[in-house]
Amino acid sequence: MKKLSLTIMLLLTMVTAAACGSNNTDKTATGGNTPAEPTAAATEGAASGEQNSLEAVKASGKLRIGTEGTYAPFTFHDADGKLTGFDVEIAEEVTKRLGVKPEFIETQWDGIFAGMDAKRFDVIFNEVSITDERKVKYDFSDPYIVSKAVLIVPEDNQDIKTFADLKGKKAGQSLTSNLGKIATDNGAEIVSTEGFNQAIDLLLSGRIDATVNDGLSFLDLKKQKPDVKIKQVDEIAEGSHSAAVFLKGNDELVQAVNEALTAMKSDGTYLKISEKYFGTDVSK
Repeated sequence: MKKLSLTIMLLLTMVTAAACGSNNTDKTATGGNTPAEPTAAATEGAASGEQNSLEAVKASGKLRIGTEGTYAPFTFHDADGKLTGFDVEIAEEVTKRLGVKPEFIETQWDGIFAGMDAKRFDVIFNEVSITDERKVKYDFSDPYIVSKAVLIVPEDNQDIKTFADLKGKKAGQSLTSNLGKIATDNGAEIVSTEGFNQAIDLLLSGRIDATVNDGLSFLDLKKQKPDVKIKQVDEIAEGSHSAAVFLKGNDELVQAVNEALTAMKSDGTYLKISEKYFGTDVSK
């Protein structure tokens, strides 16, 4: 009888152990030992800790600036190889007023918006014209340059006198610029260039017939090289407005840059930089 009782007790112990093991297995299979989902309060706390665009720039200690570096007098290298220019100095002053350091990332014009899309920079300072097409995808600061598109030809040219005369002629243009669109709309055959300097080189070598380019760049070139064998024969009456460019959703950073630009105009800093490069206020 004792042996029977002992056998029954052993069987009961084995059943109980198996049941406990089953319960532990179920907990593991259903994630019983995995971390719990975050609570609503924890989620709200994480969200409240996110930085806005201005805070992120200040936390990094730098403003990443996309620019060409080959587009005088806006962004170019001086005789010592130093990056300088009107846009460069404007960007440097804006950055100083934001309390961070500038980091210039030089990029060819035709790749500059792709660089922005890839978030390689926080802003573009490169005399970028404000257009309806660009405003669909990007935000702009308040305008800080007003400039006119001009038609530039070799000094001995007699055939091209107006934009309409570009029909069937070779024009050296950046493929993605609004200046290139003017040439295309007037029937020109486009020869791709990397910027103003290359367009002028092609013009002087006779490889193109004309270029539609920035009037301020043309005036600066004639100032620096008065004997250069080119001339302006036509211009667009309505000036284009240029500004800094941002990806959409960076409202705080845009506002801070606008405030810096407004302060620079109020205290005379903007005019000082403008007169250095152009001899006048180019914001009007």
